[in-house]
Amino acid sequence: MPTVLMPIPSYEFDPTETAVPWKILRDRGHKVVFATPKGQQGRADPKMLTGEELRIFAPILRANADARQDYGEMEQSAEFKKPITYEEMRTSNFDALLLPGGHAPGMKEYLASPLVQAKVVEMAEENKPIGAICHGVLVAARSHKANGESVLFGRKVTALTRPQELFAWSITRSWLRDYYRTYPKTVEDEVKESLANPQDFVRGPMAIRRDSPKNLKAGFTVRDGCFLFARWPGDAHRFGNEFAAMVTAG
Repeated sequence: MPTVLMPIPSYEFDPTETAVPWKILRDRGHKVVFATPKGQQGRADPKMLTGEELRIFAPILRANADARQDYGEMEQSAEFKKPITYEEMRTSNFDALLLPGGHAPGMKEYLASPLVQAKVVEMAEENKPIGAICHGVLVAARSHKANGESVLFGRKVTALTRPQELFAWSITRSWLRDYYRTYPKTVEDEVKESLANPQDFVRGPMAIRRDSPKNLKAGFTVRDGCFLFARWPGDAHRFGNEFAAMVTAG
């Protein structure tokens, strides 16, 4: 049974980008091991689950009903309730690595973790499947090899695009301020700095609607070698299915 490592922060991660791939991987017979900074059970971003404070934009910004259902199942699973610590992560124990995203302030302990970044480098060097979606791509971008280059240097990638990030921020900033701006620099801009050429960042088609179990074509991904990338929760089903296939293939 292939085993997938999924590091997350203590709180405020995106429920769709964790639960949808988790359910797909589980249904394919793969084992998922969660890791949090101190081994405590993680908590998703409540705004993404309930729509609280999103006002009239809740229908387009919060997690979809199918993702919320997946999250409910994941929250009750034994593996989610008993994560390992970041310090307990051992590359030799895992066949693949999945880096979910999220934009709330609580994400920073994960996005900036040198322990998580070290595992990205190790697994990339071993050519094990690595999936990264949305802000999770920042973790990979910040993971540097011994020569100082990011593991993404020379690869084609995608991540949360600048227009997507600024749109969500612009329509909510009057009351949520910088909730949708995790860092002053956008995800796309920082990721581009880690690449051999800014043109290696692929925005993909305009994200008009989210994908679903029955409409994977609505999602968008980019694969380069052992890496698979996606942009936002609206790509999660396609991302999860393609990543599960990579894990199966080894």
